[in-house]
Order: sequence, then structure tokens, then C-alpha cells
Amino acid sequence: MHERVLAGEARTWALEALSAGGVAAVRHPLGFVCLPLERDGGEGVCVHLWSGSLAHAESTTSQIHCHSWDLVSHVLYGQVRNVHAVVTDAGADATHRVFEVVSGADGDRISPTGRTVRHATGLVEVFGAGQTYTLAADRFHSSVVPEGGEAATIALGRGRPGGRDLSLGPLDGAAHHVARQPLDARESELAVRLIIAHLT
Repeated sequence: MHERVLAGEARTWALEALSAGGVAAVRHPLGFVCLPLERDGGEGVCVHLWSGSLAHAESTTSQIHCHSWDLVSHVLYGQVRNVHAVVTDAGADATHRVFEVVSGADGDRISPTGRTVRHATGLVEVFGAGQTYTLAADRFHSSVVPEGGEAATIALGRGRPGGRDLSLGPLDGAAHHVARQPLDARESELAVRLIIAHLT
């Protein structure tokens, strides 16, 4: 799958995979709907959908996060801004705490770490339909879609040994668990239809 995306066949592959049916979509706390399509060991492929037609989950920390895996993201349609965050360790003047996110079958266990930080907006990259970008593990960022915009991407993740999924949250935030929010069959079908309609 990575080879097909890099060869420019992402659109065709997405249409084939989604048209096959049986996709169980979930609401992701980073504001999109995730449609998992393929998992092979430490690699995974999902379609991420931002749409006002579907309710989305709210983050309990913030949109600023970093992955334990290297990312290749291909924009199927719409516009996505990859906003890099410059994160600096801080003491008394800290504005956020770093939280570790450990995902399991029943959801995410989110735990505060001892690291407190400040952050500023760094490089802002803007990508449109047909464009592909990469992001190395351990880079804090957020993915932003213009308000009211519709967008979808194929996200390909390749795990990096020893990496951790992290998110910036409130200084006084406590450990907590966030359950998965699956879409029902009707919503999952709607998500698939929305994507296919934009690609055909």
C-alpha cells in the first residue's frame, strides 16, 4: 500500500478499499472520523475524514500531539494544514503538560507526565488534493482543516521502536480513559458515501 500511494495510486486504492464495504469507522478525538482499512504488524492504513455531516469527538487534552510512528499522508480532497508546534520545556512559566497516550482495544489511556512545556506555532504547511506529505515520529503538530471545510486523507503509519504517542494538555490534568466512539452502521455508510462521492 505504501508503494501505491507513493506511486500516485492513492485515489484508486481508496476507492477500491472503501467500495469493498465492511469498514467500521470511529470518531477520533483529534476531530476527524477514522476509517481503518489495513493493519500489518507495525504498519497501518486509515482514511481520515473531516466533514460537517458527521458528529466528531472532542479532545480531552488538545489538538497538539506527536506520533510514535512515521506518517505519510496523502490528501484525497479538500485542504489540510499541517501546523508544526515548537515545544519548549518550561517550569514556572509552563502553559501545558505533556500527556502520554496508550491505545488499546477499548480506547486510550491518557496519563500526565512530569514534563511541562510552552509552545509556539512553527512552520505551517498547506496541502491540497493529490499532494502527499510526511512527518517523522516525535514531531509535535496539529492537523487543521479550514472551518466548514470538507477533506479526506489516507494516513499511512509505520511504527518506530521506542516511540510514544504524546499530547499537550492542561497543567493540572489527571489521568483518564477515553473510550472509542464507533459510528453506527448508518453513519459508517454515510462516511464511505461522502468520500466516494468526492472521488468519482
